[in-house]
Amino acid sequence: MNGQNRKDIYAGLEVGIILKKDQRSGNITYGIVKDLLTSSAFHSRGIKVRLDDGQVGRVAEIVED
Repeated sequence: MNGQNRKDIYAGLEVGIILKKDQRSGNITYGIVKDLLTSSAFHSRGIKVRLDDGQVGRVAEIVED
C-alpha cells in the first residue's frame, strides 16, 4: 500500500518514509507516525508525516502486519 491517501495514515501506524536528504537515493527510513503534516486528502509524492523520533518525510510505504 502506498502513502498517497491521507485516510490510510494515522498516528501509531508503522510506515517507511523518504527523508528530504534521501530523495535522490530513495533510501527508506522506518518508524511510527506521530503527526500528519499534509492537510490535503491526496498527495502524488506521498503524505508528509513526522515520526516518533522527530524525522520528517513523505510516506513511501505502509508496513503491513
